[in-house]
Amino acid sequence: MSVVESRSPQNPGDVVAGVPAAGASGVTEAVRRARAVQGRWGKANAAERATALAAAAEKVAAAADELAALVVREVGKPVTEAKGEVARSVAILRYYSQQVFDPIGAMHEPSGAGLAYTRRRPRGVAGLITPWNFPLAIPLWKAAPALAFGNAVVLKPAPQALGCALRLAELLGLPEDLFQIVAGDAEEGGALVEAADVVSFTGSAAVGRKVSVAAAGRGVQVQAEMGGQNASIVLDDANLETAAAQIAAAAFGYAGQKCTATKRVITVGNAREVREALLAAVAKLGVGDPADPGTAVGPLIEEAARDRVVSATAGGRVLTGGEALDRDGWYAAPTLVDRVPADHVLACDEVFGPICLVQDASSVDEAVALANGVAYGLASAVYTRDLDRALDVSARLDTGLVKVNSPTSGVDFYLPFGGEKDSSYGPREQGKAAQEFYTSTHTVALGPAGS
Repeated sequence: MSVVESRSPQNPGDVVAGVPAAGASGVTEAVRRARAVQGRWGKANAAERATALAAAAEKVAAAADELAALVVREVGKPVTEAKGEVARSVAILRYYSQQVFDPIGAMHEPSGAGLAYTRRRPRGVAGLITPWNFPLAIPLWKAAPALAFGNAVVLKPAPQALGCALRLAELLGLPEDLFQIVAGDAEEGGALVEAADVVSFTGSAAVGRKVSVAAAGRGVQVQAEMGGQNASIVLDDANLETAAAQIAAAAFGYAGQKCTATKRVITVGNAREVREALLAAVAKLGVGDPADPGTAVGPLIEEAARDRVVSATAGGRVLTGGEALDRDGWYAAPTLVDRVPADHVLACDEVFGPICLVQDASSVDEAVALANGVAYGLASAVYTRDLDRALDVSARLDTGLVKVNSPTSGVDFYLPFGGEKDSSYGPREQGKAAQEFYTSTHTVALGPAGS
C-alpha cells in the first residue's frame, strides 16, 4: 500500500505527515459511511447543526497558535498570513453556524385551491477536493456550508497539505463519519467524483476540467475553481506608491501561490514610473524563513514549482529577481519581467509562484483588451483616483472578482466567489451562494383532501 507524505518546503527533510493512501476502495467506503450518518444529520434541527458548527469554531480558535505553526511548517506560508488564515477559518465556521437559520424555501400563490411552497434539501455526501495553498480555509469554506445545510463531507486534500487536513478533522469534533479525510492523489480524487452526491473542486484548470466532465456525466452538481492570470491595471492618475505596495504584496506574498495573485501589471501612460515604483516596493519585501514575522515571501511548495518560476523568465527582460535562492528549501527571488512576446507563458498562462509580468498599453481600451485577452477570468484590479474611470473599466473586465484601488488577492467569505472562462465551472461558492449549491429545491403542491 502506498503512503501519502507531506514535507516542509523550507526544510524538505522534515516529513510533516504520512498515512496510507485510501485507494479507490477506501474512498468508496468513506462515502458509504458518510451517507449512513448524513440522514440523521440532515434531519437534525437547525439548532443542533448550529451548535455543532459553533463548537467547532471555538475548538479551532483555541488551537490557533498550533494550527498557524502547522500551516507555516507544512506549506511554507509566512506566519502572519498563516495566523490570518486560522482567523478566517474560525470566522467561516461561525458564519455558517448562523446560516443554518436562513430560509430554506418560500410560500407561493397556488394555481387553485390549496397551498404551494418550495423547500431545500441537502444533496447527501459532498465530495471536496482541495489544494495545499489554503490548507484550512478552502476546506472549511466548502465543508462548513455543506455541513450547515445538512450534508456529510468526504474531503480529499492535496497531499502537500495532508497534516493540516488531518488535524482539522480531529479538532472539529463532529459526529463520527460525518467529516472524513481520504488521503491520496489522482486515483482517490477520481473515485470521490464517482461516488459523491455533489462535488466541489479547487485546483488546476487541467484537473478541474476532468472533474467537471466526470461529475456532469453522472448528473451531479459540480463547481470547479481553477486559477487565474490576474491583471492589475494602473492608470496614469493612480497613487503609485500605494498601488505598487499593494501589487507587490498581491504578486509576491506567500511566494505568489494564490489563485488571486497578481500575475500581470498593465501600465497606461506611466510605464517608467510604474516600473520604478514596483521595483522599490519589491525591494522592501522580506524574503526568507516563513516562521519569521518579517517574512512576506517564503519558499515555493516544491522543487518543480521553483524551477518553473526560474525557467519562465526565458524570452523576457528580467527587471529584478529571476533566480533560485541559495538556501535550504525551494526559494525563488521575487521576479518582475517585461518585454515578452504575446505568446509567452507569462502573458498567457498561470505560473504559480513569485513572478509577475509588466505590460504597457497606450490607452485604456488597449489595457482592457490586454487584461481580457487570456483564457482565465478570476480576478482583476484597477488603480485610479477617478471614480468615472474606475466604474467604466471595472464594468468591462471579464473577471468574476474586480477590485478598485485594492489588490487582486483576498476574498471575503461572505460574498460569492468564482470566475469566468477557464477560471471556474459551475455555480459560485461561499456566502449565500453556498446554500444553492449544497441543496436542491423541491416544489410541493398541496390540494384540499375534499369532503
